[in-house]
Amino acid sequence: MSDSAPNPPLKGVTVIETALETMPANPGVYRMLDAKGDALYVGKARSLKKRVVSYTLIARLPERLRRMVSETVAMEIITTHTEAEALLLEANLIKRLKPRFNIVLRDDKSYPWLMLTEDHPYPQIAKHRGARARKGSYWGPFASAWAVNQTVTAMQRVFLLRSCADTVFSNRSRPCLLHQIKRCSAPCVGRISEAEYGTLVAQAKSFLAGKSGVVQQELAAEMERAAEALEFERAAAVRDRIRGLTHVQGNDVINPASLEDADVIAAWQSAGQTCVQVFFVRGGRNNGNRAFYPTHARAEETPEVLGAFIAQFYDDKPPPPVLLLSHAIAEQDLVAEALSLKASRKVEILVPQRGEKHAVVEHAHTNAREALERKLAESAGQAKLLDAVAQLFALPTPPQRIEVYDNSHIMGTNAYGVMVVAGPEGFVKAGYRKFSIRGPITPGDDFAMMREVLQRRFTRALKDQAEGAPPGDWPDIVLIDGGAGQLSATRGVLDDLGVTDVKLIAIAKGPDRDAGREWFHTDGMEAFQLPPRDPVLYFLQRLRDEAHRFAITTHRAGRSKAIRQSELDEIDGIGAARKRALLNHFGSARGVKMAGLGDLEAAPGISRETARRVYSHFHPGVRMGEKAAS
Repeated sequence: MSDSAPNPPLKGVTVIETALETMPANPGVYRMLDAKGDALYVGKARSLKKRVVSYTLIARLPERLRRMVSETVAMEIITTHTEAEALLLEANLIKRLKPRFNIVLRDDKSYPWLMLTEDHPYPQIAKHRGARARKGSYWGPFASAWAVNQTVTAMQRVFLLRSCADTVFSNRSRPCLLHQIKRCSAPCVGRISEAEYGTLVAQAKSFLAGKSGVVQQELAAEMERAAEALEFERAAAVRDRIRGLTHVQGNDVINPASLEDADVIAAWQSAGQTCVQVFFVRGGRNNGNRAFYPTHARAEETPEVLGAFIAQFYDDKPPPPVLLLSHAIAEQDLVAEALSLKASRKVEILVPQRGEKHAVVEHAHTNAREALERKLAESAGQAKLLDAVAQLFALPTPPQRIEVYDNSHIMGTNAYGVMVVAGPEGFVKAGYRKFSIRGPITPGDDFAMMREVLQRRFTRALKDQAEGAPPGDWPDIVLIDGGAGQLSATRGVLDDLGVTDVKLIAIAKGPDRDAGREWFHTDGMEAFQLPPRDPVLYFLQRLRDEAHRFAITTHRAGRSKAIRQSELDEIDGIGAARKRALLNHFGSARGVKMAGLGDLEAAPGISRETARRVYSHFHPGVRMGEKAAS
């Protein structure tokens, strides 16, 4: 029996050629996988077999794709009915898997919408994010929370719609401040009838649908009728609403008469980076704009980046009827077909060359150029600061990843540790991490909390490194808030784990905790201070302060969650539905706690048995019969 070694796994072109033997000629999506099973590249094709065979012709491939093929150890395919379906699936997989050799849009934020509820006699206007679980009309998306908040304020001013929650609405006995400043019609206390309020809601929907001219004519006619009837106070109120409507209409940066529902998308490329600027236009109004910076190889041209961006951008949001682009993209008709399939209606992609629409695209193009120039300037300034940090702490090269740690608690309760990350592009929000302290920890023992956070972080990092994680996830510098004691404790943790290639720096507050007089502690150097106006001092302070901000925010969120979860969650038999019914009826957990047994029994959705259980939980020493009789 021979002891011959097992055959090495197939790799590169051999893997692709083997996969081609059974690959169909159908439309679909293919994935190239590395040794860890992670996606190197995701692509789509009208004919999978014809497209994938091109990767076997190594001599014709650019160096970047040769490297990709050499790392490929497996291929996976998914067939689709049409090439348009393949395009949609490709965009979804790229956004989810983030393959190294694709153009990737890193956009994890949800977009806010404006919501008009339809499950209440007096609909509420509010900002909304996430799943559309509540019955209502949704308008958007908006580029930012600021943009939708501005619209909500304008809608209150013009249409006097309520923005309060239903629980607040049902418990008011007199008008709120918004009514006093003429931003609400006070339906909560009967200052307006349901029919009159319904008219306001209908006008608001017409305005949001782009029919502001019709609304303005209705308001003008209403003002004239009020004046003719000598109802001058009502005429003045309508006049104020007309003024508010005029202000809203004249306040848009992009508001062409020929543009109703469209996204204006323009790209600018410089220094191997691309900025894509998107303006959301809905109902003829500018709902704000946002800049995006897709990750791509330096050699990728603007049309390629823009085409990949559009496919991924609309993966999780409905496309409008019209897209106005700064550049023609490859397979433009196919992309339009795919978006039409997703939207269940026609979607046009246009590259206007003249006229009003061209002017709008040029405006977005200018915004993209200016945003990228600012980003490049900031990156250059950041690079100088990182060079200075390397010189100050005797590092061989400028740090590419700095991790900053802090923790927050109140006497050991709701304790959290956090990690923030900074690099050549500034703060890397996607790299931030929260650590709920598991303990057991002596209340107030900051050393033990920091020890636990670092052990968890670097144990995981070492495991990922052993499995071939990208080297960019390993820090060059670890910065902690503290003095020599914190530095020694941190060094002990990393020594125990065998981590010796990370520079440790502790930043301690100076006398009287004055900012600007911090002491810096690090291995191999005496503790020192920097001049009060030193740019490196400002930079390191900013890193420390960002970690402190994130720690405080995380702690507060955790404490609020714990408070929300206490009391009612401790009662047996009170699930999510009954908890919601109690909170909606009594307004808060405190309201439930203060309620009498009769009040609890009268609450909607609460049975007599449940009411008695809730009452007994909050009044353990009181007999039911005594309380009920009193």
